[in-house]
Amino acid sequence: MKYDLHIHSKYSSDGLLEVKEIVEIAIKRGFDGIAITDHNTIKGGVKSKAYETEKFKVIVGSEISTERGDVIGLFLSEEIKSNDFSRVISEIKDQNGIIIIPHPFDESRHLAFHPTDKDRKYIDCIEGFNSRCIAQKYNNKAIEFGKKHKIPITAGSDAHFANEIGNAGISTDSEDLRDAILKNEIRIFGKQSSIVNHVGTKAIKLWRKIKSG
Repeated sequence: MKYDLHIHSKYSSDGLLEVKEIVEIAIKRGFDGIAITDHNTIKGGVKSKAYETEKFKVIVGSEISTERGDVIGLFLSEEIKSNDFSRVISEIKDQNGIIIIPHPFDESRHLAFHPTDKDRKYIDCIEGFNSRCIAQKYNNKAIEFGKKHKIPITAGSDAHFANEIGNAGISTDSEDLRDAILKNEIRIFGKQSSIVNHVGTKAIKLWRKIKSG
């Protein structure tokens, strides 16, 4: 069973992909499911549920911006209203969601979270491979942190464009994905995305900024 746990749709401020297209591509690439983790909204994940089947699972998620950096919540049912780190953690937990720290330690991202030993109590998982990390050393540092604190290590493509979907993810032998993640019964895989995709994302942000005003 293969899942890409970090994908953005057109409902992200820097995304363009239709949710139906994301699901279709993931299925063609041999995945059993995906998590739609749009920036500060679950709208993409909720709409993606319409394309879920018995053989393909869609996880509703969101990548929330906090004062300490990005936090991903998976298995959400309601929007996260706060952007305060501690409150975001509480809101995710109140929904019985899973907390993942995406692309931690990545110094090229202004919203990268830099977890400390004291943060262990808040974190369910850490993203040990993000395809958009330009420097592999940041993924390596995340894996080291996860192993040190015995935290499940996840992976995701962080896809914003079709060619990135499935570039990274997790595999498991369990049919209960949530349980497998929390019990660390998962394996990660991944390959790095092209730098061209980063340029494309910046162009989308600039275009939307100009368009809005």
